[in-house]
Amino acid sequence: MKPPPGAMGPAAGAGLPGAIGGVPDGMAAATLAGVNPIHGLYATAVGRIAGGLTASSQLMVVTTTSAAALAAGSALAPVASEDRLAALFLLTMLAGAAMVVAGLVGLGRFTGFVSHSVMIGFLTGVAANIVLGQVQVVAGVADPDGGSSLTRAWDVVTHPGTWDLPTMLVAGLAFALLLGLARTRLAPAGSVVALVATAVAVWLLDAGGVALVRDAGDIPQGLPLPALPQLRLVSLDLLAGAAAVAVIVLVQSAGVAESAPNPDGRRADADRDFAAQGIANLVAGLFRGMPVGGSVGQTAINVASGASNRWAAILSGAWVLVVLVLLSGVVGAVPSATLAAVLVVASLGGIRPTTIASVWRAGPQSQVAMVTTFVATLFLPVAAAVGIGVALSLILQVNRESMDLRVVELVELGDGRIREQEPPAVLPDGSVTTLDVHGSLFYAGARSLESVLPDPTGVHEPVVVLRLRGRASLGATAFTVLSHYAERLAEAGGKLYVSGLDPDLAAAFHHVVDLDLAQHIEVFPARPVLGESTRAAKGHARAWLLERSPELDVDEPRSRPSPLVRGWNWLRDRVRPPSP
Repeated sequence: MKPPPGAMGPAAGAGLPGAIGGVPDGMAAATLAGVNPIHGLYATAVGRIAGGLTASSQLMVVTTTSAAALAAGSALAPVASEDRLAALFLLTMLAGAAMVVAGLVGLGRFTGFVSHSVMIGFLTGVAANIVLGQVQVVAGVADPDGGSSLTRAWDVVTHPGTWDLPTMLVAGLAFALLLGLARTRLAPAGSVVALVATAVAVWLLDAGGVALVRDAGDIPQGLPLPALPQLRLVSLDLLAGAAAVAVIVLVQSAGVAESAPNPDGRRADADRDFAAQGIANLVAGLFRGMPVGGSVGQTAINVASGASNRWAAILSGAWVLVVLVLLSGVVGAVPSATLAAVLVVASLGGIRPTTIASVWRAGPQSQVAMVTTFVATLFLPVAAAVGIGVALSLILQVNRESMDLRVVELVELGDGRIREQEPPAVLPDGSVTTLDVHGSLFYAGARSLESVLPDPTGVHEPVVVLRLRGRASLGATAFTVLSHYAERLAEAGGKLYVSGLDPDLAAAFHHVVDLDLAQHIEVFPARPVLGESTRAAKGHARAWLLERSPELDVDEPRSRPSPLVRGWNWLRDRVRPPSP
């Protein structure tokens, strides 16, 4: 891929602010995963380069994210310490492979099925987990009691005697710098300023008790070297963690293309972006990095810095490689409490009270979804919380579709217009009733249709024309419901007509429906002129009724019979069924 003439200079300038902000973010993400911060920098550099070269969204920055890092750390919790790094690289590559497959099979459209309320609950839970998890680092407490971030934070808060004052002063300085610079022109570099200032302060004051980044392991100088995955570490927990990381990354990145459209006006391809992020993770895992994904925040910095093509993101990764080669010693001198402060400020900034309030006002379903996902994220492993969120999203989708289904009766007026009205609870005798269906007919929607269709019990020769305009496919449940309704109409001496189906679906209709019931269902494919298919079905239905009962006036449907008459008709048909 060749850059446009004269594009490299401006792209290098636009990529520098992103690289400056990406260094502390990458280091902080690695601490969330429980590994040496250098692996966060490896991922930051490699992810930006590989993602920038392959993504359809030209301005998207593929880098470390807090949610993916937290999911990776949760999945690595059961792994022995000596295998933790190798397991992280393997998890990153497994997640990347899952993303590539998702892109190749066209799963980009399915991100829309994850409920907004579920996603807000999950991201808020992730932010709360991060903040609570950094309380011990800010206080300088090495190993508090507790199984979750909440219980460990509570143990720290309730035992002030364990706090380390120099560490807290360093964290306080970092917080002051981060918050003080947030509304100034130096905001993009605020994290770097905090890292440098606190490192210099610890060095000048010789505060030996303050934990530094190099205390977690050696900070090697130079470019990352490749390492082959150790497949012996594959386990169900690791596979579940990789799946959780893949889902988190893909759902989070779905909004990146919308927030930063391509400068040339080309529409971004979600499936290609999925595959690009997968490739970035495969390369990141190969070069001893951690999971990466499209970042809304880093992409916003890229756009604000003047990026006009993909090369700004690519060169921001190259700038991070320069840091690895020249400044690895400085990286090791950064206080761990400063990285904790960076994580806390970023996480608190990611909580959107107005969005949470909007979801809460949306109603009980949204409230339950958001609160359930939040609590699950707070107390369960991230993989389990993601699974609960996805399952809850699907349940809400099915429930919403079933609730949105509505059936109306279509009545022709004298001037050619058609009026929609509530359908009768019970079908009239010897008449053609035309019904139109609004909403989904998959899963619970089909069952809802069964419950709202007019009742043919005790009625004589009821005929129904069911308009299903625009349906290109129907599930097995819908076919079962239609077959059962046709059977009930046939038992009352009536018939079911289905109009407006896609021609291919109409052609396959009788191959799916039971042969014994096919004679009781007539299918009329959709025609180019709206309403023509339904008119043809009604005409055929009236002719069928007149053939059976010439004395009927099918153009003027009779009113619904009284309960006594319906009961008599039902008894009469059971004792002496009508002649065919």
